Amino acid sequence: MSTERSYGGVPLAQRREDRRARLLAAGVELFTSTGYQQTKITELCAAAGMSNRGFYQEFETKEALLLELYVRTNQLAYDHVSHTLTSLSTADPAARIDVLVDVYLAAVTADPRLARLNYVEAVGVSPAVESLHVEWVGRWSELIEQEADRAAALGLAPRRDFRLTTIMIVGAITGLLREWQTHTARYPVAEIAAEAKALILASITRQA
Repeated sequence: MSTERSYGGVPLAQRREDRRARLLAAGVELFTSTGYQQTKITELCAAAGMSNRGFYQEFETKEALLLELYVRTNQLAYDHVSHTLTSLSTADPAARIDVLVDVYLAAVTADPRLARLNYVEAVGVSPAVESLHVEWVGRWSELIEQEADRAAALGLAPRRDFRLTTIMIVGAITGLLREWQTHTARYPVAEIAAEAKALILASITRQA
């Protein structure tokens, strides 16, 4: 029987998991304080308490670290929202939109650094990051589109193609969060939520 490799009594897999977690934490901290473009790999390694070699054992580039953080932030929010909507018993579009927005904003604003990472620091970094952004715009648009189709099936919204509408909604909410994040005196999250809810409901219930 083969035994798992270990170092100092700690299994190698656990050491790698811990190392990756420290680099991700360092990325969140430095990318949102020093700034993504200004942060050096040596600084990430110092913050994570490891050598440059340790960094390159986990990530090929600084951009690869940013990409993983971007995916994790979006996936966490998406999982929370989709799970909550699936378990929601009400069919009322306004009530469902209220829940969708509240759960989403709770996930992305609980740690303001993650909002800054997603909506400020990751913007325009590279074609790879832009491609990932487009992918997530699509996923969020599809989720809102499902809610719009549900409302239309109940006769509470007109039956139509909601694709452009939901893309517009995602872009508008992204803009609201960027506005929230880039100002020292931030708008209360409740005000951001109220604007987002009103926009979504008005957009999907308007007559074509």
